[in-house]
Amino acid sequence: MSTFTIFLALMVVVAFLLIVVIMVQNPKGGGLSSSFGGGGTQQLGGVKKTTDFLDKSTWTLATILIALILASSLAIPKGSGPQDSKALDADAIEVAPTTTPDAATPATTTEDATKAADSTE
Repeated sequence: MSTFTIFLALMVVVAFLLIVVIMVQNPKGGGLSSSFGGGGTQQLGGVKKTTDFLDKSTWTLATILIALILASSLAIPKGSGPQDSKALDADAIEVAPTTTPDAATPATTTEDATKAADSTE
């Protein structure tokens, strides 16, 4: 198993956890804490700290994900040999043969084709 594969698996796990943590939060400030505490002035069991935990875990998981992405760029397998562009190599350029219209074959116009079609009917 390569290092890049390990980084990729870790990124998928962290991204999934980040999605779960974000989905648990309520954009209006209620979220998980309002379902435990009822949303009133009652602060039972440290419900206020639930939003702090979700906020800190979101930032932590996002930071870990960015660090994994940056670290995985160092683990990308490099190909062996030079990676030069063939567009800049003069030997790799193929020239297509040019064709000129043959003088023995007369060019027909659309009027000639229409007259020929009418005369065969």
